[in-house]
Amino acid sequence: MAGTAGTPGTPRVLRAMNDRAALDLLLEHGPLSRTRIGKLTGLSKPTASQLLARLEAAGLVLATGTTEGRPGPNAQLYEVNPKAAYAAGLDVTPERILAAVADVTGRTVGSFELPTPGRRPTQPVVRQVTDALDGAVKAAGLARDDVHRLVIGTPGAFDPNTGRLRYASHLPGWHSPALLDELAAALPMPVEYENDVNLAAVAEQRLGAARGHEDFVLLWNEGGLGAALVLGGRLHRGWTGGAGEVGFLPVPGAPLVRQVTKANSGGFQELAGSQAVPYLARELGIDGIPSGPYAEVAAALVARAAAEDTVLNRKLLELYATRLATGLASLVSVLDPELVVLSGASLTAGGEVLRALVQAELEELAAARPRLVVGDVREHPVLRGALESALAATRDEVFDTSR
Repeated sequence: MAGTAGTPGTPRVLRAMNDRAALDLLLEHGPLSRTRIGKLTGLSKPTASQLLARLEAAGLVLATGTTEGRPGPNAQLYEVNPKAAYAAGLDVTPERILAAVADVTGRTVGSFELPTPGRRPTQPVVRQVTDALDGAVKAAGLARDDVHRLVIGTPGAFDPNTGRLRYASHLPGWHSPALLDELAAALPMPVEYENDVNLAAVAEQRLGAARGHEDFVLLWNEGGLGAALVLGGRLHRGWTGGAGEVGFLPVPGAPLVRQVTKANSGGFQELAGSQAVPYLARELGIDGIPSGPYAEVAAALVARAAAEDTVLNRKLLELYATRLATGLASLVSVLDPELVVLSGASLTAGGEVLRALVQAELEELAAARPRLVVGDVREHPVLRGALESALAATRDEVFDTSR
């Protein structure tokens, strides 16, 4: 009996699979000719021609230029139509909201920063979110309805069982039990919420140091200390969304912190968080400690210590590396990851010098010996991860030609 439309193995589904394969190749390689697409997909020239005509008619690809400088006649090139869809991402901290819009190829076409200083927000969170999104949309020359999907990255995580934000008491205004419903009513597109460190891991997995890796840990140290756990190629979030909240981890060398959620801190945060770096520098008698937020001060001190090889700078990095490895040893012993990515300004500022010190310390403290690397995505990794997450879901929807 012949299969119905949409049944696996039917011509419609096979065509849709070929369409998606061609679109993914165009995203990866840029403009390609019909012949090149045919070779990469294994399709005949007539089938590749039909495929491109179908995608062009659907508004998913554009004819753009021709091949030049090769023997034989010039061939027409095709690319993904960047205007086929748009996705947006937000990176939320207590100090500001960064927003960006990307076209379906992944190119950022508009961005906006909304300052949100103060312990008590002057505007409701829904207004903050819509203002930040609208600023990026306006910068892109678009309308809010043009955005297919939005991913919002925040510290902590929204508990899937209650819908309330947990592990982020320092983010004012975001803890109302009605917040997600209010945001859904105010925004015309699907909205997803993700932990900020998890999004940094998404960025590294799609674009950076973790490409091709199925099991890795990303250790983040910037405003707070956290981790993202990728197991079998997928983020592990935990029952309440709190997997990776390693700042609360009790560790040797730091006093036990009780009622950690009220303190919004724990042993590992106290031992190796950004605030520990200027403390260590003062203890060592290092001069010229800058003023400012802990994350900025820590990054500046670590960068200087890595660049200027003095006795005190070396000691600062060694002490910091030991503290970082102390907490990492617990993660490595439980998870046995293939790779550990060091991310966040307080870690990436140390570059290869700090990485090597942490690697050496970890090999002394843990039986498993994963490879440590410094993250490649340095410019707004949380925002980039939000865009990549939103784009992945948008492409699955827009590139599905089986319907």
